[in-house]
Amino acid sequence: MAFIMGSMSEVNDCVNTGHGTMEDSGEQKVELTMLGTGNAAVTRCYNTCFTIRNGGQVLLVDGGGGNGILARLEQAGVALADVHDVFLTHTHTDHIFGVVWVLRMVAQAMNAGKYSGKLHIYGHGEGLLALETICRLTLPGKVCRHIHDDILLHGLADGEAFMAAGMSARAFDIGSTKAKQYGFCMQLPDGQRLCCLGDEPFNERADVYARGADWLLCEAFCLYADRERFKPYEKHHSTALDAGRLAAGLEVRNLLLYHTEDKTLPTRREAYSAEAAVHFLGSVYVPEDMERLSL
Repeated sequence: MAFIMGSMSEVNDCVNTGHGTMEDSGEQKVELTMLGTGNAAVTRCYNTCFTIRNGGQVLLVDGGGGNGILARLEQAGVALADVHDVFLTHTHTDHIFGVVWVLRMVAQAMNAGKYSGKLHIYGHGEGLLALETICRLTLPGKVCRHIHDDILLHGLADGEAFMAAGMSARAFDIGSTKAKQYGFCMQLPDGQRLCCLGDEPFNERADVYARGADWLLCEAFCLYADRERFKPYEKHHSTALDAGRLAAGLEVRNLLLYHTEDKTLPTRREAYSAEAAVHFLGSVYVPEDMERLSL
């Protein structure tokens, strides 16, 4: 699989196309399943990760912090044999270790003749090097022998295009102040555009990818009203109020919030939605773990 670095004009072409409707395109709706919605330290829900299904093709974005990803995929009705694309945003433990388990189980399925094709894992070079190092230090040789053979690690440059789950996408550096992190924008079959901002506050360098998106996936560590309790700014995270203000400024259509605390789960959806709506007049989604959303 070959990748070609695009120019800024090509980036603009990718992210500024108009959106269509189901009636216009006749395409099957893409489905997003939130396997987890919590931040790194949660115990009442799973760490933030999700799948994007386009017909029979599946993209897994991050894997959470451990082998709980296997149960989450099973509960979502996603067979490992159907996962051929993974996007790793960064190397924090609550994102990368679940991917180690996915790689392990896919390699074992390959050894048993129960997985057809190749597994493609996308991300920035530093993250993929960390992933490979963890795997080679902790997994047996019969698993690791598939790396660079049937399990391909695609280190993407900032702004580079790639294909996943049959859809065109473009990775971008979010300008993290902590571990290097990538987000991505993706063109859906019906013409809509989805933008995943990762799990840190918005950086202006991502404006070209996020502005005017049909779907903006954005972290909201807690409510602004609870900022003294959860200290989001000390951890370099945002609040639901911040996310709503951002979505309004970027003129997006739909805002999805994730990577939250887990102490207010019974009231999270209503409270986060209301706070984001102070600034944002579009649709706000605050999903629970395992919730499906038709895009």
